[in-house]
Amino acid sequence: MQTPVSCKNKEANQQQKPLSSPSPSPSPLRQWRPAAQKNLRNQWSKLSSSNNSWFSAASQARSHATSLVNVYLSQRYLRDMDLGALMDMPSIRQHTEEKLAKRQVIYHSKLLSSYRDMASSVAHMVQSSSSLRCFFKASSVSSFVQFCNHPEDASDPGDGGGVPVFSFLSISNFENLAQELIEMFLLELNLKRLLVVELLSSIYKEGDEGANLLGWCYELYPGEFDDLRMINMFSSENNEPLPPRIKDWQSGDPSTHQSKCPRNHDVLQVYLTAWLADVNIDMNRMREIFSIVEDEIQVKLS
Repeated sequence: MQTPVSCKNKEANQQQKPLSSPSPSPSPLRQWRPAAQKNLRNQWSKLSSSNNSWFSAASQARSHATSLVNVYLSQRYLRDMDLGALMDMPSIRQHTEEKLAKRQVIYHSKLLSSYRDMASSVAHMVQSSSSLRCFFKASSVSSFVQFCNHPEDASDPGDGGGVPVFSFLSISNFENLAQELIEMFLLELNLKRLLVVELLSSIYKEGDEGANLLGWCYELYPGEFDDLRMINMFSSENNEPLPPRIKDWQSGDPSTHQSKCPRNHDVLQVYLTAWLADVNIDMNRMREIFSIVEDEIQVKLS
């Protein structure tokens, strides 16, 4: 059951304080809280911005994917089309096929570029979520506070002892909300990667040598696997991206089978529909999370 906005106080109060987070004395806490508040506002603003960038890139990617599918189908059925009055024009089919082939290359490149932007957006979300804690400098006499995902002083948990940073929510509460949000996008990025692999393989004709070069375990752009490692979407054991899945459902491993070419219109339409649906992203819960945070930090994020 989704947690309603009105229950955020209850949700926060039910969170247990970490045993390893002793409450700091009042004086350091007075220094820590304003800095922690500033950091949370900054990081959640970045999370919101990355969230918007994702949807922009995903929308552009679907537009490019749709164009790629349309061009592919036009080229595929061109040979059987009745050209009517154009039949007497020499080499009309050949010239048309060449033009369509060039467009395929363009939309292929644009789709990959948009997918890369999506992966970058998720990486930025992960980076922001790992920087929500606020640590003191190693020197005990320093009044400065640092923001990062690890402390200089190993005894500093960076959470102010689990106290509320603003009114109700502790650092751990903010981290849990961020992790819930990011989990949606990690799952969705992996699913969309599968769709990209399937859509890009559709540009090859059956029997083409290039058809064997596209698969789940191949990089879609230079450095993609490094990007996936940064967000823990790459299996070091299997040396390939983690298989996609739907939340709470077991999915097959796409690396165990080779995609079949060519695809028919219905299958390609299913791919585009699945892309549009954002299957793993609960839009209502996403908006609810940002609403909870906005109410707490008193900043409009979108």
